[in-house]
Amino acid sequence: MAKKKPTILVVNDDGITAPGIKVLLEEMQKIGDVVVVAPDSPQSGMGHAITIGRPLRLDKIDLYAGVEMYKCSGTPVDCVKLAVNKIFKGKKPDLCVSGVNHGLNYSINVLYSGTMSAAVEGAIEDIPSIGFSLDDFSHQADFSHCRPYIRAIAEQVLENGLQKATLLNVNFPHHSKEIKGIKICRQATAKWFEEFDERVDPYEREYFWMTGKFQLLDKGEDTDVFALSNGYVSVVPTQFDMTAHHAITDLNSWTFNVANAK
Repeated sequence: MAKKKPTILVVNDDGITAPGIKVLLEEMQKIGDVVVVAPDSPQSGMGHAITIGRPLRLDKIDLYAGVEMYKCSGTPVDCVKLAVNKIFKGKKPDLCVSGVNHGLNYSINVLYSGTMSAAVEGAIEDIPSIGFSLDDFSHQADFSHCRPYIRAIAEQVLENGLQKATLLNVNFPHHSKEIKGIKICRQATAKWFEEFDERVDPYEREYFWMTGKFQLLDKGEDTDVFALSNGYVSVVPTQFDMTAHHAITDLNSWTFNVANAK
């Protein structure tokens, strides 16, 4: 008896027509039955935003032959929520993959990323989930070196599963770098130092254009930043429980003088 193919939900934040999602769905077609639900326009930097107070549109489209695809008017997280509730109707897929993002989602960027937030939402729904990103913002980005790793990582997740409330954040070096292998890493400590360029529009109203510089605050050789800079695919096990467990004991030693605060 033939083994049943896994069902795989493919999402992204760059939009339904992005080259990265085409690469991802093509690789997933080799191992399972694919359903694509993606935003109808780019949604980069949306984080875990959801749509409240306005309608959500979900339209079936025929973009690639033989692929069940839907475009959504909402955010990447909306795409996952609608897929689970309206397309799969509560019968959850075996895997959720997000990407391949045009641009890295390493270190602190995971908090801002629509790509990773879609994967996080999959994990919240108890679906094994992976976010994939490439170090190339170009619309003509070369994803060819990522393909075998995408498939290999997805197959391992399907075979072994992931711990509850855990997902994978996978980042690929630029195609100009020879990939040396895969490194299981931790998220590097870093932050963005933003600047806001002040400008004036044609109506003489002031507006701001955000720019910034990424500053690595971590010298460790076990991080995603270090792995990528040295030609490795970084794989970071990620969780959505944001509790700082190490701080609970310290906080329990505090004395809260509520009476004196009145």
